[in-house]
Amino acid sequence: MLPGFGELMRAVSLRAVPTAILSRRTAGTRGRSLIVNLPGKPSAIAECLDAVFPAIPYCIDLIGGPRLETDPAACVAFRPKAA
Repeated sequence: MLPGFGELMRAVSLRAVPTAILSRRTAGTRGRSLIVNLPGKPSAIAECLDAVFPAIPYCIDLIGGPRLETDPAACVAFRPKAA
């Protein structure tokens, strides 16, 4: 389980609707797959993905998945600087 994903998605959704605290939004890994449980409403999906997507490429790096590159004009993926 990756509780930070759910915490962030609920925090973002709380700005729009007070019942967001009731949601089961969460994320976790299974093997080398990242599973993100999103809300059902399209606008809420967009809000949640906008919030968590910058962390997804690095998360997939950490679990041994394929390297994802993003279009910086659409989303800047976070990756720590190499030491």
